[in-house]
This record gives sequence, structure tokens and C-alpha cells, in this order.
Amino acid sequence: MSDRDSLAVAMAAPAPPRRRRPSPWIQLLAIFRKEVLQTVRDKRIMMMLIVAPLIQTVAFGYAVDFDVDRVPTVVVDFDRTAESRLHARRLLADGTLLRTETTLDVPEAERAIERGDAAAAVVLPQRFERDLTSQHPARVQVILDGTDPNRATVAAGAVARYFGEVGRDMAEDAMDAMGLQFGSTTLTPRVWYNPSLRTAPFIIPGVIGMLLLIVTTIVTAMGLSRERETGTMEQVLVTPLRPWQILSGKMAPFLVIGLLDVGLVLTAGSYLFDVPLHGDLRVIFVATLLYLLSTLGMGLFIAAMSTTQQQSFLGGFLFALPAILLSGVMTPIRAMPDWLQTITLANPVRYFVETMRAVLLKGAGFADVQFQLTALTVFGVLIFGFSVFKFKSRLA
Repeated sequence: MSDRDSLAVAMAAPAPPRRRRPSPWIQLLAIFRKEVLQTVRDKRIMMMLIVAPLIQTVAFGYAVDFDVDRVPTVVVDFDRTAESRLHARRLLADGTLLRTETTLDVPEAERAIERGDAAAAVVLPQRFERDLTSQHPARVQVILDGTDPNRATVAAGAVARYFGEVGRDMAEDAMDAMGLQFGSTTLTPRVWYNPSLRTAPFIIPGVIGMLLLIVTTIVTAMGLSRERETGTMEQVLVTPLRPWQILSGKMAPFLVIGLLDVGLVLTAGSYLFDVPLHGDLRVIFVATLLYLLSTLGMGLFIAAMSTTQQQSFLGGFLFALPAILLSGVMTPIRAMPDWLQTITLANPVRYFVETMRAVLLKGAGFADVQFQLTALTVFGVLIFGFSVFKFKSRLA
């Protein structure tokens, strides 16, 4: 066969089929699978993402307790009568105050408070019994350790409440003896949403927001910084994959793990601490997704501004601490100064915690937390969008 015939045959032969480029979603799924396998194989990361939140939930649920009881108390009884001993026993009967010792010396009681052996001292003066049955007012002194304001307030309230009831009962008896009618007011409180006033139903929803913030923000920032340090990120960027596919694939596993953590903490809180689940769980799912946009976005932003893992860890810690303090997790926002309350309006953690408490304790639906969900959407889109732009510009 001549060269001309060979050329004709080659030109007539069909061209080899061109390989079709995979769908962007298939590429995204491949990145997601790779990141999930890499995360699961790292036992330290899995310990931080799954086991640590459960341990911290149990620790916070049992350790954080705003109910004050068994306050160590010294009783100073100068009267030493049957009446003074009777009132001392009744004062300590409800368990709010716990007698540590009885003394006749006020300086000794003060030294017990200074040593930390007692937090309160109740002083029953001389002629206490005589003053109770005469026209003279009976005075009782309470010395308190003010280093713990909450405990001191509860102890003072317990003493004031008891002797207030004693004075009312004695006034009623005196009026009855004179044949007069005694008018009184009875207070009957009705507590909604948390009738037993337990701490766990209040603190667990806040713990969920706090743990998600710490886990997703810091782990995301450190993971991306590690890949920049080792040069893995630059190697991936030279592939045909688009930047949005790379970032979405790397963020998706932490999104799934965040949702899993919420489910685990809710389950543990319900079984261990009887946290109610009154509301629509779909609201929690949507709020968590929107909240994770903010936390993952902050992790991405911190990674973009850092060059090492140590810087990412420090940046995540410096962001998480004020965000938690200004979220209402531990202390009411209304108790903060007005200017600080204004700053909390820019804190996504606040809106997520409010949503969780409204859904779990009050049975709120989408309409009831519409403002909080809208705020989470705005913050999530802005933070995540800006962080993606910043991360891409730093890599360019």
C-alpha cells in the first residue's frame, strides 16, 4: 500500500471518542467522600468532633448548677433559750443553709468565714425570746461571704423569708387574740416552661451552641491551615476542580458532623437531664444548618488570615470566647449594660441559643422564631460568602 493510500485510510478512520468531563456534582461528591474518609481515619479529630461534645455535655449538665443549697452556716446563739434553738432548727430545716457549727463568739464565726469553712453566720442576740413576745422588735444579724454573690443572695433571702413568715404568723396570732380580722395576701407563683426551675433545661440548649462554635470553627480553621502548611491545598488548586467545589467538599463533612453532634447532645440531654423536646425538630434542623454557615465561615476566615495551625487555634479561641460570653448561654443578656446588649445583636450564637431554648422549652415553631432564623440566614450568608472570597484571594 502506498503512502497516499495509507493517508487516505487514516483520514477515513473514525476519531477516538472524547472523554466527557465529569459532572461538577460528581466531582463535588468525590471530594466529599475523600474528606470524610480522611476525617474518619484521624482518631484525634474524631475524638474531638464526636466524643468530646458528649463528655462536655455531661460535664456541663452536672457541674453547672445555678441552684444554691447546703450553704455552710455558723449559728451564733447568744440567747440560748428553747425559743432561739427552735428557730435555728426551723431556719435550717429546708436545706438551703447547712449548720457547720454553733458558737457563742461572733469573732469565731467571722474567722470561719475568712477560712472558707462557712459562707454565712446567723447571729441570734440576747433577749431574742423576750423581744419576740413583747413590743420590742427582735433583730437577727446575718454575716455573709460576698465573694460568691449568688450564694450570698440566696442565703440572705432564705433568712429574710423565714423570719418574715415568723413575723406574719405572730401578727396573725395577736390579731386573733384581740378578736380582730387580719388581712393578708397569699402569693401563688405559676412557673411556665420549666416548673421545677432546674438548671439543665436552661443550660443544655446553650451548651449545644457553644460546642458547635468551638468544634466547627476551630477544627475547620486548623484543618485548612494544616493543608496550607503542607502544600496540599496548592496541589489541589492546580487540578481541574473549581475553587467552590474544593471549599464545599472540605466544609461538607464538618456540616454533617455538626448536625450529628446536635442529635447526640439532644439525645444525651433528654435521657440524662430530662431536657424537654416540646417543639418542632425541623426548626432545630434548619436553625443548625444556618448557624453552621456562620461557624464554618468563621473557621474559613480564620484559616485565610492565618499561616500556621497555632495561629488558627489562637484566632479561633479569641473569637469563640467573647462570642460565648455575649450569647446569653450563662448569663442573661438583659443583665448586661445597654451598649453591650447592642453588640450582642451582631452575634449569631445569641440567635441560635434563643431558637434552641424557644423550641425545646416553649414548643416554638417556625413563625415564633422567624426573627432569629432570619438573623441566622443573614449572618450565615454574609460571613460564609465573605470568608470564601477572602480565602480565594489569599490563595491567588
